[in-house]
Amino acid sequence: MNILVTGANGQLGTELRRAVSSVRGNRYIFSDISSLPGVDTLYLDITDKTAVSIVCESEKVDVVINCAAYVDVEKAESDLAMASLLNEGGPSSLAAVCAERGATLIHISTDYVFGGDFPRPIREDAPVAPTGVYGATKLQGERSILSSGCKYIIFRTSWLYSPWGKNFVKTMLSLTAQRRNLSVVFDQVGSPTYAADLAGCIVHVIESGQLGKQGIYHYADEGVCSWYDFACAIRDIAGNRCDIRPCYSEDYPSKVKRPSYSVLDKTLVKKTFGVTIPNWHDSLKKCMDRL
Repeated sequence: MNILVTGANGQLGTELRRAVSSVRGNRYIFSDISSLPGVDTLYLDITDKTAVSIVCESEKVDVVINCAAYVDVEKAESDLAMASLLNEGGPSSLAAVCAERGATLIHISTDYVFGGDFPRPIREDAPVAPTGVYGATKLQGERSILSSGCKYIIFRTSWLYSPWGKNFVKTMLSLTAQRRNLSVVFDQVGSPTYAADLAGCIVHVIESGQLGKQGIYHYADEGVCSWYDFACAIRDIAGNRCDIRPCYSEDYPSKVKRPSYSVLDKTLVKKTFGVTIPNWHDSLKKCMDRL
């Protein structure tokens, strides 16, 4: 099969490139609107349906993995047009082309489609209620895919990090090395997800021939923590001596209300695809070893 990866120079796309480096048989084609020195990436604007169609036809694409998205939660509140274009328009274009070709679309969504007011881990069929532009546009992207008639698998994930790009782990690693003390919110709880783990799950689904199991699935690493707990773990693994203090979200006013509880229930993805999901703390150590 020919598999097109969009947003290939982002966190997940980069980990997918690494995950398939030893795969034989299927052909993976990496695309993005940005370029990286020494990285072979095809230019593709996913919001341009004509361009998507041309690339998919010329490369005889059977599967599209969409890792491209507008992910700046704060900035999205004042940049609705661009967030909508990337998070709704992009998936819509990809889904339409996949429907025309009979191809399968694997799309990455987010815990932000939920409002965060749940008493237990969130299942795939829980009521959606995004509280900001980012979550709302990602939800519209999901709905565009579902209404397109294409074959699809949607993975919702949370608190994604990796050695690449901008993320919480790299920020905390820098801050705890530079500062004597730091305050981090403890009233927002979720599950950190190492991008390499999610990439491994996606490759497993493809390479084990399970693309026919369409639907929406939740994938995040096992375990639960607050951002405060996460920051402390990063500091401790790094051996830094910063004093991290817990604080409330209200102490740091934000343009958007972030989910207070966004722990995703992974029962369905484990049962359906036979994947084993590692604990977030173990994966954090692996990521930081690479850093």
